[in-house]
Amino acid sequence: MSKALEGVKILDMTHVQSGPTCTQLLAWFGADVIKVERPGVGDATRGQLQDIPDVDSLYFTMLNHNKRGMTLNTKSDSGKEIFEKLIKHCDVLVENFAPGAMDRMGFSWERIQELNPRMIYASIKGFGPGKYEDCKVYENVAQCTGGSASTTGMIGDVPLVTGAQIGDSGTGLHLALGIVTALFHRTHSGVGQRVECAMQDGVLNLCRVKLRDQQRLDHGPLTEYPQYPNGEFGEAAPRAGNASGGGQPGWIVKCKGWETDPDAYIYVIAQAAAFAGLAKEIGHEDWLEDPEWNTPKARLPKLETMFAEIEKWTMTKTKFDVMDTLNPLNVPCGPILSMKELAAEPSLRETGTVVEVDHPERGKYLSIGNPIKLSASPSDVKRSPLLGEHTDEVLRELGLDDSAIATVREAGAV
Repeated sequence: MSKALEGVKILDMTHVQSGPTCTQLLAWFGADVIKVERPGVGDATRGQLQDIPDVDSLYFTMLNHNKRGMTLNTKSDSGKEIFEKLIKHCDVLVENFAPGAMDRMGFSWERIQELNPRMIYASIKGFGPGKYEDCKVYENVAQCTGGSASTTGMIGDVPLVTGAQIGDSGTGLHLALGIVTALFHRTHSGVGQRVECAMQDGVLNLCRVKLRDQQRLDHGPLTEYPQYPNGEFGEAAPRAGNASGGGQPGWIVKCKGWETDPDAYIYVIAQAAAFAGLAKEIGHEDWLEDPEWNTPKARLPKLETMFAEIEKWTMTKTKFDVMDTLNPLNVPCGPILSMKELAAEPSLRETGTVVEVDHPERGKYLSIGNPIKLSASPSDVKRSPLLGEHTDEVLRELGLDDSAIATVREAGAV
């Protein structure tokens, strides 16, 4: 089977997480991604958070699968010439440098268009145009400035950042969509275009329900939040602990073994349509005939009591037993799964969501495969490139012979 993006060439100038997330996804779909790194140095993540000395870190390997790797000194004259050849050779250039870095290198959008009018130039920045556009952004900064931290955390406590990398990886996913959209547009326009994603914008897009609630708050209390009816609402959409954030009440409750297992919990949603089965199962069939309990509106002021009663029942069972019991009753629930449990989950291995990858220097390790499954063009996961592994191969594709390659190496261009 052919790959969905087979034939598309990506000039990957990205580093760390947000950009590599984008280009790795494109590589999984079959694009030929050429990762360009500084000679002798490479992407900073090769050496960050190393668990094994003197080999590429998992931080790097898990973000750069299926790519070819070359080194290039774009500050040298011969390096700039090679970079121009790469621009002419590729369909998409992706970068997540600090604002203005490409311009200072001599490769503005206008210059890139001159070299290759069909080029799609994709960038990730921290902020869009405005007073913050020159500010440096990392994952947690994006979460804090994009609305996530202010709406995450326990009631009355400090704002919290999430464990999910919604700022870096989330923005990379947004950029990948922008790139394939621009590629499709090029099929009938014949020309490339700029694609830009700001990390603040990406986080805010993932927090859209909180902007929804901000506007609802102008018209009265948010009745599905735990602050209703006994607490107070301020001027901004508040933190709500583990409340579901939708129209159906939900909470994390303890399960058997919680005293020693930090993940012996389950999320239970008391959905109106399945409430009768839930009430009967936890021993509260009496609620179904009691007007103080038998409607969603009647239960709203008593959610804390309701989940305390649910928890009395869940504490007698493991989180998996709870799930096995409630799922046939159509009660939405999900156990809190640790990374150790997810790594060992057979179903994730079978679907290629968790994969084992063999690396020539560090050996075998687990990684995340492509989360998007296409029926006619399945993805496989290949190891990340060693620093400069494919430099000569790419240079030959650009038209350099062995003598020319030796010359640019001697000049320090690669």
